Parts: sequence; structure tokens; C-alpha cells
Amino acid sequence: MLTWVHYNNLFLKMFLVLVFSILTVSIIITYQVTSMSEKHFISTFSFTNEKVINQITTSFDTFSYNLATVFHNAQQSGVIKKVLTEKESSAKQLVTSHYEMMQQLNQMYSNIEAYRTSMIMLGKNDQLFTVNYTGDPIDVNKLWEHPITKNTMDRAGKLLFQPYASSGDHPEAIVASKTLIERSSGEIYGVLYIIIFESQFKQFYNNFTSEDNQIVLLNQSGHILSDSEDDLIGRQSITLLNDAKKIVEQNLEWKTDQILGKDYIILAKYLPIYEMYLVNLIDQKLLLNNISNQREIVTLSSIVVFITLGITFVISREMTNPMRKLVREISNMSKYHFSKPVEVEGGYETRQLANAFNQMLKELNVYVQELIQSEQKQRKLELESLQHQINPHFLYNTLTSVNFIVQQGEKEKAIDVIHALISLLQNTIGNISELNTVENEVINLKNYVRINQVRYGDRIKVQYFIANDVTQLLIPKLLLQPFVENAFFHAFNQQKEGIICILIAKKKGILTCEIKDNGDGMDLHGQHPIFSYKKKNAQLFKGIGIRNVNERIRLLYGKDYGVQMQSEIGKGTSVTIKLPIINGKQTLNENN
Repeated sequence: MLTWVHYNNLFLKMFLVLVFSILTVSIIITYQVTSMSEKHFISTFSFTNEKVINQITTSFDTFSYNLATVFHNAQQSGVIKKVLTEKESSAKQLVTSHYEMMQQLNQMYSNIEAYRTSMIMLGKNDQLFTVNYTGDPIDVNKLWEHPITKNTMDRAGKLLFQPYASSGDHPEAIVASKTLIERSSGEIYGVLYIIIFESQFKQFYNNFTSEDNQIVLLNQSGHILSDSEDDLIGRQSITLLNDAKKIVEQNLEWKTDQILGKDYIILAKYLPIYEMYLVNLIDQKLLLNNISNQREIVTLSSIVVFITLGITFVISREMTNPMRKLVREISNMSKYHFSKPVEVEGGYETRQLANAFNQMLKELNVYVQELIQSEQKQRKLELESLQHQINPHFLYNTLTSVNFIVQQGEKEKAIDVIHALISLLQNTIGNISELNTVENEVINLKNYVRINQVRYGDRIKVQYFIANDVTQLLIPKLLLQPFVENAFFHAFNQQKEGIICILIAKKKGILTCEIKDNGDGMDLHGQHPIFSYKKKNAQLFKGIGIRNVNERIRLLYGKDYGVQMQSEIGKGTSVTIKLPIINGKQTLNENN
């Protein structure tokens, strides 16, 4: 899992960023669309309701006009004035006055008869006349003392609309009242009351209401006098009064607020004659439920988001796959195929990156090949230099020995030495190859040893133990000869005789060459494998230094190979050279 996350890090980051962006944009768009739809619907709905309110207002105006006609006719009627101001009358006059009075009242009542109101005429002389009065809800015997009459008297000459409640705050009727005044003296001689029940008041707006669309009448103290749903009648709401005033004063189309525990959209219009506000309350929650189903919107948005995320996943995967493969190929290149170019695929940027990497890889390979060739040339030069390091003094002494042997008449022995010298020179100078077979190297060693034994005698014997399966393996040329030379000339300074053993065999998959002698030995200061560079020991090894040989082998074949040396004073010295197994025939064929 961690590996998958590691190789898909770019894809995961890109996908998570896209998921976050899509979700954020979807939520914002869904919220904005829902909000705009609600506002548009409320605006349209309020526009329609405003027309409805205007129609209701027209009905109220018509009713108030009829009432005004009745009050005007009453004020202008001489019969009414006469009846309500006369103090003493005979029975006959009373009957006549009552008859004339009722005719006047019935005539006036015909203007408002359609509204099924009750009409009461009360004179200063306590004369009382009623039309369509059933006894409810006002007790006419206590009418003079009622606050309605007092308010009417206080505001003489003005038409007032006042709620009437027999008990509590629930108004049962709305009473329109106005005083009758003697214009010459300003004296009040009577009061005309027109009573309309609250239930009858609803006929002005009931046809325009519904469960979520409520109409109320609100007076100046914030009391609700009429309500299409009845549940708010008699309740006081200063908040609603303030909202209604604000809508009227600022000429707002509508306003939202919480009224008595519910969220409403509020439309209002002031009725100046009635001194009331006609208020339209629209239940916001029910209205919004009707225009939209938020669950459907959320479900639809979720489906769209899910489909978009699926498409985004596929596209992101397709876009990042080439980059992921490119990164994996580059990461594995050092382990498997350093020279193998990466695949060029994917988008423009990925292909450009892959092409640039392949070009860099190509140039790097060229540089490495040049470096290898340069190293090979350097090694060949070193080898040629070694080949030319055949000690001239060695040649001089050898030729002197041959001359001496010839003078002694040992012709066969002289010929044998000359052949050995020729063979040694051919293999060291004539063959410039960097590698040589074990078999040839052993022949060179034998020729070298034979020449030295002719010169110095055979007090130092050399024994060869060469395994049959290593004779055709390859080893660096002239690798063993310096160690044999060191043993030959420096290991037997105190001892006059000795044996040098040369062993070459495979051990645990490694070609192991050992040069052992039973000579004087030396102090190597502990177990250090490489000889010390003190002058005393350095004099023992001439030609190619062991340390340089060890570093050369490790440079060519790795740290598992190299030279180890052990020595003990009086017991001799042992040099072990570890080399890889290199098949001679195969390598030679490759070189050819």
C-alpha cells in the first residue's frame, strides 16, 4: 500500500485537489441557485400578492365609502336631528317621530345592507334606534358608558373603527362610530354606530387566502383585529407593527421576519380611513417547500458530483500514468538497465521530459564509453611500461651467464637458457594483451626461474601446483612474476636454501594464486594484510608495489578481490592473490 502511494503521489495530490475544488464549486453553485430561485419565486409571489392586497383594499374602500355615505346622510337628516334633540313629546308625536326615524334609518341602511351589519342610533335625549340588531354583542343599555362611545365623543366628527370584545382581548366585532353634531353650535346630539362582526369582516379577503397565505388587520397598537386563520386574533405583535410601518414608510415590496414563533414573508398596506394595516403573512417554510424540494436538489447535485469525480479520476489517472511510469523507469534504471532509454509516451510535457532524459542518458553513455576507453588505454600504457621494465641488469647478467656456460663447453645448457630468455621476452614484450592465460603465465615464471637458477644455482627450488581446471583461465599479465622475484632475491638472505611454492586453484568460486616461501620472513606489525611501507620492508619489494597491485585488482574487479600477505620471522612469507574466474577462450573470442 505504501509503495502504491509512493508511486502515485502525484496522482493522489492532483485528484484530491480536484475533488476539493469540485465539491467546493458544487456546494457554492447549489447554494446560489437555490437562493436565487427562492428570491425569484418570492419576488414573483409578492408581486401577485400585492395585486391581491390592492383588490382587498378596494373592497375596504368601497365599504368605507358606503359607511361614509350613511354617516353623511345621518348628519344631514333633519328628522334624525329633530328626534334626537326633542326633549318632551306627546305619545302621538313620539309614534310619528319613531316612524319617521325608522324610515330614515332603513333608507340609510340600504347602503350597507349587503354587508349584514347592525346599526344603532343613540340620541343625547337617550332615544335609541336600531336596525338589524339582534342584541349581540353590544349591550345597548350600557352604550353611553362604553369606552367606544367615550373615544367617539373625544374625537367628535371623525369616523372611528374600534374593536369590541365582550370579554378578554379577542374582539368579536369592529364598530364604526361617529358623532352627530349641530354645526351652528358644535353640540353633539347623537352617535351613530355600525357594527360589523369579525367573521363578516373576513368576506373582504377570505377568497384570497390559503394555508400558507394569511391576511390580518392590525391596529396602531399592534393588536390583530381580524385574521383569516383566527389563531392570531387579539394577539399583540409590536414586531409585526414595526415591520408593517417599515414596509409602508420605505415603500418596500416585502420583508422577512419571525412573527410569534414563525418565519413569514410580510407584505403590508396602510388603510388610512380605518387607521389599520392590512398585512399579508406568507409562511416562508411552507412556501419554499412548495417551490422546491431541497432533498431532490441535493440528490441531483450529488449525482452530478459523483459522475464528475469519476470522470476526473479517469482523466487524472490517464494524465499522470505516463509521468508515473517515467519516474519508475528512471528509479529502476540504476538497478537494471542504465543504458536502456525510457519509453516516450503521454502528454507533450511528459514526452519532452522523456526525450530530454534520453538525450542526457545518451550523452552520459557516450561519456562513460569514452572514459572506459581512456581507462583501457591507460592500463595498456601501464602494461607496456611494465613490459619494458625488464631489468637491463637482468639481461646483462643473463647474457654474461650464457657466455660463461659456453666457455665452459656446456653448449646444451647455454642453448636451454637462451630459449628460456627468448620465450620470456616474447611473452613479456611481444604480447601486448592485458590478460594472459594461467598456463602462459606459469611458462613465463618457469623461464624466469630457470634463468635465475642458471645464474645463482639451484639452492632455491621452485615447486608448481597448478590445478588442471585453471590453466585456461585469464589473469592480468605479469601479475605473479614480481612476487616470485621478490621471494627469489629477498626471502633467503640469511638462509642459504629454500623452497618457493606456487599454487593456483579455484576456491569458493574465486581463482586463488599463492606464492609461499620458507625463507627469512619479516615483521608485518600484526595482521595487516598489506605490507608496511617502512624502508626496511620496502627494500624487499622492487618493481611493482604490492599496494599498487592490490588497488589495481580492486579497481578492475571489485572489493572482493585483491592481495593479502602474511609473514613470520624465521618461518617465511605467504602472498595470496584473489581474482575473478575469467574464461580464457570466451574472452579471447570476444576480443577477436
